[in-house]
Amino acid sequence: MTVRLDAHHHLWSPTRRRRWLDNPELAAIRGPYWLPELRDVAARCDVDATILVQTIPDEAETLDFLELAADSAGLVAGVVGWVDLTAPDVPGRLAALRQARGGDRLCGVRHAVQAEPDPNWLDRADVRRGIAAVGRAGLTYDLLVKPPQWGAALRLARDLPDVNVVVDHAGSPPVAGELGPWTRWSTALAELPNVSVKLSGLLGLGPVDRVLPVIDHVVSTFTPWRVMAGSDWPVCELFTPVSTVWRIHELATVRLTAAERTAVLAGTARAFYLSAAGRAGPHRS
Repeated sequence: MTVRLDAHHHLWSPTRRRRWLDNPELAAIRGPYWLPELRDVAARCDVDATILVQTIPDEAETLDFLELAADSAGLVAGVVGWVDLTAPDVPGRLAALRQARGGDRLCGVRHAVQAEPDPNWLDRADVRRGIAAVGRAGLTYDLLVKPPQWGAALRLARDLPDVNVVVDHAGSPPVAGELGPWTRWSTALAELPNVSVKLSGLLGLGPVDRVLPVIDHVVSTFTPWRVMAGSDWPVCELFTPVSTVWRIHELATVRLTAAERTAVLAGTARAFYLSAAGRAGPHRS
């Protein structure tokens, strides 16, 4: 059986600081989605381990996630948390998270750049300082952007070569529209050895017949050693069952060698997020 490491999923409970779930469009996924539900879906989808990713800009959520990871018996292998990247004491905040219960599971940091009104937010000196501190701490920076932030994202990855950058959801390409600008942007990113890409959230952007060419482009330009598969569960349930997401990942990798398929489905995420080599500096293949 193919080893699977889900490189991107979320958890929440309506009782834990989740006001954004009041959005009527999210009624179907209000949960709860916590450790028992994760164990169930992991068993059904043959997922061996996961990377749990932040949902809100709140360090308290990250502390919750680290504790959950500590209680997960290895299922949650890593947590991509949140800190205020513009704060003057980012190194201290990261150190405090690592000293908390489950702090050894902290493997990355993410901020919802796509929600920032300034498309050049990533160019700000205070933001760059914070992200550089994340890299110096041996952590990965998850990049959550949409087309308006593509330019700043590329500049960030180029200017901070010592930071391992993971592009969530392949940068949110317009799957159902014109892919030319995204293709050029992602090809430029692929030239940077510190950047990897997550195949996550794509089925929410367009039909399967348009998603598969996007996956093919990502795998061919970045190589399987810098591509990782994630379910984006429970968000994916708004569009398609999580089991379908994993079937698409299997279909998209069927023509790869066994080693390449293992990289996409587990190995790349393990290298970038969890291995000593991944934490020591940019991963190079």
